[in-house]
Amino acid sequence: MAEAKASANNVRIAPRKAQLVVDLIRGKQVGEAIAILRHTPKAASPIVEKLLNSALANAEHNYQLDVNNLVVSQVYVNQGPTMKRFRPRAMGRASRINKRTSHITLVVSEK
Repeated sequence: MAEAKASANNVRIAPRKAQLVVDLIRGKQVGEAIAILRHTPKAASPIVEKLLNSALANAEHNYQLDVNNLVVSQVYVNQGPTMKRFRPRAMGRASRINKRTSHITLVVSEK
């Protein structure tokens, strides 16, 4: 079973939020997955769509696979490094803000 892979590291979106979008396309046909991503009003959907297009290009160019027969076989989000920032609060205190990042990996394979 031939497969092609694409990954995006240190993407500036929280893994929890990216996970919601990624769950929508797991196991879907490539064309259907792109349609779902185009119509999902989440910040992660353009990122995942770009990643899917990259995986398709890899499949076509590196492995000579037919794009019409591909499905999203695996897609997962791992937590990347967290950027820590501080915000001033009342009475001279400060509170920490965690700006989380994600590593998103997408694998397409032939049915």
